[in-house]
Amino acid sequence: MDNYKTLKEEAYAANMEIPARGLAIYTWGNASAFDWSMGAFAIKPSGVPYGELKPQDMVVVDLDGTVVEGRLRPSSDAPTHRALYRAFDRLGGVTHTHSSYATAWAQAGKSIPIFGTTHADHTSQAIPCVPFVTEEAVVRDYETETGILIVNTFRSMEINPLETPMTLVAGHGVFTWGESAAKSVYHATVIEEVAKIAFLTLAINPQARSLPDYIVTKHYERKHGRNAYYGQ
Repeated sequence: MDNYKTLKEEAYAANMEIPARGLAIYTWGNASAFDWSMGAFAIKPSGVPYGELKPQDMVVVDLDGTVVEGRLRPSSDAPTHRALYRAFDRLGGVTHTHSSYATAWAQAGKSIPIFGTTHADHTSQAIPCVPFVTEEAVVRDYETETGILIVNTFRSMEINPLETPMTLVAGHGVFTWGESAAKSVYHATVIEEVAKIAFLTLAINPQARSLPDYIVTKHYERKHGRNAYYGQ
């Protein structure tokens, strides 16, 4: 009996959403699903094209980085996922992509400002771009240090990772997370669309101003606040 069958199926479904949503081509992304009771996550195997994947190909890794189930090597980004799971409470999934518009903002080293309500519906903060990983960190353990850099940046900026479940890494790409693997891919789709809209906004008006705080608060709170009334 495969004790990780459900977890691997969740990770597989999330990974298949990445190309379905136009967030990656070839092997340019990965998603994982985490089970707190097992202390392990299932993640895409390294370098396998999405069209060749099957649920049983997902690799299960524990929080010490040990492969506990799977015949293939896990994604090279698995240590970054692991660092996020270890540091941020209540995560059930992490997604990494190199989607075009969001990655362009990352390569520019720019956080994505809140220009409109589409952005504010999902987070009340500018989407942060964490700095370049240092040379020493790359030599030490590049993928793990990338996760640690995200965690330390969020803590230093006092950003709640549950309220801003997405980030850019300078020169690299996108990491998002959520209470499930499916939600983490949803956030990866959101950040790409928000990045695209922000780019177009600045193309139309390079002097565009951020959305006023009172509108940001209204849109975020009506969807996520204590008295939220958006939806059924």
